[in-house]
Amino acid sequence: MAYALETFRSCAQVSEIIIIVRSQDVEAARRLVSASPNRQTEKVVCGGATRQQSVARGLAEVTPGIEWVAVHDAARPIASLALVERCLAAAEQSGAAVAAIPVSDTIKRARVRDRITSTTETLDRSDLWAMQTPQVFHRKLLEQAYQRADEEQVHATDDAALVERLGHTVCLVPSSPHNFKVTTPEDLTMAEAMMGSRCGTTRTGMGYDAHRLVPGRKLILGGVEFESDLGLAGHSDADVLAHACCDALLGAAAAGDLGQHFPDSDPQYAGISSLELLRRCTKLVQGFGYSVVNLDTVVVAEQPRIAPQAREMAQRLAAAVGVVPERISVKGTTTEGLGFTGQGQGIACYAIAIIEKKALGSSQ
Repeated sequence: MAYALETFRSCAQVSEIIIIVRSQDVEAARRLVSASPNRQTEKVVCGGATRQQSVARGLAEVTPGIEWVAVHDAARPIASLALVERCLAAAEQSGAAVAAIPVSDTIKRARVRDRITSTTETLDRSDLWAMQTPQVFHRKLLEQAYQRADEEQVHATDDAALVERLGHTVCLVPSSPHNFKVTTPEDLTMAEAMMGSRCGTTRTGMGYDAHRLVPGRKLILGGVEFESDLGLAGHSDADVLAHACCDALLGAAAAGDLGQHFPDSDPQYAGISSLELLRRCTKLVQGFGYSVVNLDTVVVAEQPRIAPQAREMAQRLAAAVGVVPERISVKGTTTEGLGFTGQGQGIACYAIAIIEKKALGSSQ
C-alpha cells in the first residue's frame, strides 16, 4: 500500500485518494494517512466482501465535483507515474481507459476430470490482452456501470468489464510486465528485485527535546525510572529521551513531529508512557514502508549519571522500535555547569535515527 501510494501522491492530477482496506486494516491505514504531509485529501474506507463491493464503497466516498476516477490495486506496487498519466490522458479522450499488456504466452483452455488436467482448446493469442490497473473512467460512467451491475446482480473481476456491459468502448493503454500483481511469495521476491534502489532507500532524522526538572514527578529516561527528588515536567511521563527518539524517527520519514501527532492539549495522552508514543511513531514510520536501522542518543544532564543504566535504557527503547538492543546507543554527557542543564534546571536529549525502505516481503 505504501509503495502504491507514493506513485499517486506524486501525480499532480490527483486531488483525492481513497484507501479501501479490510476492517482489520482500517486503523493501520488511518495511521498511514495521518502521517502523510501530502497535498491530497486522503480518506480510509472499510471494504466489502468482494473487490466489486469494495470499489463501490470507495466510489460512494468520492467528493462531489470530481469528474474522473482511477481505480488501482495496492497489490501492484510498481505501477509507474508515467503509466498513471498515460491512463488519465487516454480516459480523457475516450471516457474509459485501462492499463493492459498483450498476452505473449500460448493460452489453452483446460478441464479437470478425476484430478487429471487436460487441454481442450488453444486460443488465438493475437487479440488477447491481460488487464491491469490503474483503470480510469469518467465518474458518471463508472457510477452507471456499478448501478446496473447492482440491479442485475452481475459480478465482474474488474471495473472495465462492468463498463463494457453498458456498450461503452474501453481504451487499452500499453503497460509493462513490471506492473504485475503481487500474489504469491515468489512475486514478493521478484517485486523486491525489480524495485532495486527503492527497497534500499536510507534516510536520516534528528530529534531534540528538553524538559524542566520539578519536585513531585518521577524521573523517567528511556523507560527507566531513576531515583531522584526531581522529575521532568510534562503532559506525558515527560521521558525526554523517548521524545527525542520519536522526533528523530518522524523527521527521517518527513512525517511531522511528536506534538503534531500527540498534542499535549489532548487529555488521552495525559500521563501516557513515552515508550508507547515511541511504539506508535515507529508504526507511523513503518506505514511509509520504512524500518528502523538504529538510534544514536545523547542525554545532557548533570544528574543522574546515565552510564550505569544505559544498557537497560537501550533495551527498552529497542523493544519499543522493534530492533535488537545493539542498534540503540544511549550516552550521557554534561555541560560542566553551563546553561539550564548545567544548573540542574532541566534535562535535554539529542537523537539521530536511520531508517531504510523495507523489502516488500520483509516482516521487519
